[in-house]
Amino acid sequence: MSIKNQLGRAGIAALAVAAVAATAVLGFSSAAQAQVEVPLVESGSSLLYPLFNLWVEGYTSVNPNANITTTSTGSGAGIAQAINGLINIGASDAYMSDSQVKAHPTMLSIPLAISSQAINYNIPGVTKLNLSGPILAGIYTGKITMWNDPAIAAANPGVALPAHVIVPVHRLDGSGDTFIFSQYLADSDPTWASTLKFGTTVSWPAISGELGAKGNAGMLAAAAANPYSVAYIGISYAGKVASAGLGQAALLDKNGEYVLPTPENIQAAANSVANSTPPDERISMIFSPGTNAYPIVNYEYAIVDSNQPAVAVAGAVRDFLTFCVTQGNAASYLKQVNFLPLPAPVLTLTEAQIAKIQ
Repeated sequence: MSIKNQLGRAGIAALAVAAVAATAVLGFSSAAQAQVEVPLVESGSSLLYPLFNLWVEGYTSVNPNANITTTSTGSGAGIAQAINGLINIGASDAYMSDSQVKAHPTMLSIPLAISSQAINYNIPGVTKLNLSGPILAGIYTGKITMWNDPAIAAANPGVALPAHVIVPVHRLDGSGDTFIFSQYLADSDPTWASTLKFGTTVSWPAISGELGAKGNAGMLAAAAANPYSVAYIGISYAGKVASAGLGQAALLDKNGEYVLPTPENIQAAANSVANSTPPDERISMIFSPGTNAYPIVNYEYAIVDSNQPAVAVAGAVRDFLTFCVTQGNAASYLKQVNFLPLPAPVLTLTEAQIAKIQ
């Protein structure tokens, strides 16, 4: 971890104050002050990490004095570090929970883009596979252990499923991907909802042959190295997933159709909840209504304290996040990681939240 990631709130504030003081001595205008280098630290979601790197590159090209450090630590760590003032921007696939908001009322969950989660599999000879929430809940609780289980066979007529034990792969680290996936399972299976529930961490049932991995890169590596495995992997890794030869399952949507995470199906899900997104923008898009709405879609969040340690830091955070949701929501950025832009009503809410950062 770089020294910037260890600065914390006090260190960042001190640097910001020094920067502002320097401009005052030199007699710079407020516009010039905005160009003073203020270190910003982003950390969290491994799904968002590739996009943040693209955004930082683009932002720096038009703001050469920008100084932004990015790291992939998992959504759970990103949320915790942002709450504790160790970083400026916590990247997360998950919004803050009700209990977190109650305990930390100045923290914001700000959507930056639309993403989704794929269910990938490594089954030799199988190029097309339908799955559902109840089937996946059965796999991850150990109730369904074989790929030729009657429930999977019924969802895949005509597909030659192997009589082989399933290898379920799950995240070991605190993860927004786990938050989204477990929320999907909780919305699919009453037993999961009442026992395992959902969150950035889950007490995964002990299953023979299960595998744990850290980050989306770890999930991809584990699935690729283990035939007959199934894993949940963020859509920004779709290119690497395809290169590794993994399959992508079609999932049963709210209308009873099997749909893939195509841009059209992801957009259908996002559009269906755009006008019902609350002002604090914490909302689940699991099983969104609408025709061909892919069932595991989510906002990708920046977890940010509205009360920043210095005026210069607040201005730098606002400016960078504004870039992310405006120029940074262009296809030239988002298509590289298979994300989609915020719908217009949601962008309005996001800009209002960014304006609260002081």
